[in-house]
Amino acid sequence: MAKISFLLLLTILPSVLIGMSSAQLTSNFYSSSCPNVLSVIKTSVDSAISTESRMGASLLRLHFHDCFVNGCDASVLLDDTSSFTGEKTANPNSGSLRGFDVIDTIKTQVESSCAGVVSCADILAVAARDSVVKLGGPSWTVLLGRRDSTTASLSTANSDIPAPTLNLSGLISSFSNKGFNSREMVALSGSHTIGQARCTTFRDRLYNETNINTSFATSVKSNCPQSGGDNNISPLDTTSPTTFDIAYYKNLRIQRGLLHSDQQLFNGGSTDSIVTTYSTNSATFFTDFANAMVKMGNLSPLTGTNGQIRKNCRKTN
Repeated sequence: MAKISFLLLLTILPSVLIGMSSAQLTSNFYSSSCPNVLSVIKTSVDSAISTESRMGASLLRLHFHDCFVNGCDASVLLDDTSSFTGEKTANPNSGSLRGFDVIDTIKTQVESSCAGVVSCADILAVAARDSVVKLGGPSWTVLLGRRDSTTASLSTANSDIPAPTLNLSGLISSFSNKGFNSREMVALSGSHTIGQARCTTFRDRLYNETNINTSFATSVKSNCPQSGGDNNISPLDTTSPTTFDIAYYKNLRIQRGLLHSDQQLFNGGSTDSIVTTYSTNSATFFTDFANAMVKMGNLSPLTGTNGQIRKNCRKTN
């Protein structure tokens, strides 16, 4: 019996190991094939953010909206064609996702250094990290080796990217579906310490909710009327909208969360204590955020011979 089990193990083990190794990202994936790729990406990201500070949040959001839809595979970058509908027109993305031109610029520069080597998915992951660092946030080691998808999913983008209207239970469930616990969910939500949101995403909160600071609501209403102005934008963190810090959490504690989903994190529920911790300890938040970003970047990557290395991030080869 033991002999059969051992033989069976020998049969199974190689395939198990192959499965593990094929999904293994590494920090030095391009060390010989494209040694200057990290500096090329960083230079472009720093330049884009220096030109427009809001771009840092946009690039971070691109990576997030990519990874939450069938993994970090650059599916979010694919343009629609006559025979293909991508994710750009999904409800969470349409009219608000930006930074595609920055990714195009980076891809062009990387291709001139080492053609057909670096994936668009990896560029997104590195650009997200570099954006956070440029705006004063933590750094982390980006694991590399992702490949690009040859397809996208409009329906999955609509269903899996957490909506700004979600209650706490919905947020916990949405992140749990991707393998994140509540603490990681609150840490990743801290990305809202930078960036802007459109009036259409927070109008209901402004005019219909009571757990909102009155003077804060009044000041935001001036830029978000009850009708019209859907695309007017307001900072998610009014205190320091272009600095990656803990002001977002401090604002939640005084009911100055812009989105319904933001304020749900501090509203008498199970995550109040996590918000309190982050609002008083930036080192803890930075560590947790960096770790959660590494984990997010590892969501179902295409590796080995799966997918492709797109020459143009907007279309398949």
